[in-house]
Amino acid sequence: MAQAKKITMYILIVFVLYTIITEPARAADLVQVGFEGIAEAARGIGDFMHEVIK
Repeated sequence: MAQAKKITMYILIVFVLYTIITEPARAADLVQVGFEGIAEAARGIGDFMHEVIK
């Protein structure tokens, strides 16, 4: 099982590097979408905590 995890990680790294090298604009868009998702999740948690404290 550990071997499969290691192989999957290598494949993922190669895919990410390939995407960055061949299509940097698309890679930047994907990173932006990821950060927007993280920011939205953090905002939702903040709103939840604010309502709990009220």
